[in-house]
Amino acid sequence: MAKLNLYEADVVHQTVNVSPDVAYAFARQMENLPRWASGLAAGVAQENGEWFTDSPMGRVKVAMAPENPFRVLDHDVTLPGGETVHNAFRITPAGDGSLLSFAVLRLPGMTPDAHRQDIAHVARDLQALKELLEAMEEPK
Repeated sequence: MAKLNLYEADVVHQTVNVSPDVAYAFARQMENLPRWASGLAAGVAQENGEWFTDSPMGRVKVAMAPENPFRVLDHDVTLPGGETVHNAFRITPAGDGSLLSFAVLRLPGMTPDAHRQDIAHVARDLQALKELLEAMEEPK
């Protein structure tokens, strides 16, 4: 069997005191990304059916997974140089609340320190999403 080129990965997670459907409905709205995803914080615009944002790396394209019953929010980010990074993001029921889970891959050439910084960045973003969601009023 051939040895595969596997990336190191860490899963960042955050519990949220809102239902998974509420969390999913909010997080999947592209217009809400700048409110919690700091790497995509400079606004989001749709052009010819595709979504773009200005990030710290420059203008990037964001393609979100289609709406689905499993609350999968995977999204591909195409960087200014043309490289596409797949981001695995899920919202899972956790009792009456939700578990946000985001897999952070250590990409080729990324130092361990840069990977740790990426993990910390995602943790801050999930904390920001938690705070936004918990500040919202659950629908009756």
